[in-house]
Amino acid sequence: MAVRDILVYPDERLKEFSKKVTELTDEIRKVIRDLTDTMDATSHSVGIAAPQIGDLHRIVAIDASKNKKCSYNHGKLVLINPEVVKWEGIMQFREGCMSVPDYTGNVNRARKVMVQYQDENFEDKVIETEDFEAVLLQHEIDHLDGILFVDRIISKRTDLFRRKKYK
Repeated sequence: MAVRDILVYPDERLKEFSKKVTELTDEIRKVIRDLTDTMDATSHSVGIAAPQIGDLHRIVAIDASKNKKCSYNHGKLVLINPEVVKWEGIMQFREGCMSVPDYTGNVNRARKVMVQYQDENFEDKVIETEDFEAVLLQHEIDHLDGILFVDRIISKRTDLFRRKKYK
């Protein structure tokens, strides 16, 4: 098990564009293991992107089933080279991120998405989803393009919130 440290904003690597995975190498398999191990090691994490652990490959891991309010989801997934190919509707969603631990904020996202990707066996797949899982996918795919949720805040004056510190 390899639990990796999460990069925290303003680390410049979080703003870089990730490169496409062209083959399933041992290096890529290790990144996938590290991503899932790191996500699983935190009880609150429902998704993680390779740039968050300092790796600039287009890989994300999600598990929307870890969110008790998410009744419709596809469970734990690894997505290589994910791309939103279709979307519809808009919804406002309050987002947070392990790489921006002190804040949450309101972001507009597509309510439904269709994403094409390769799975951990490098087989082509397509997923259609909505609501929380759709927002989760968009959030993680943004990381691959060097975009953080704070870049998409509706209004930095009224829609960015400092997390409460618990003792």
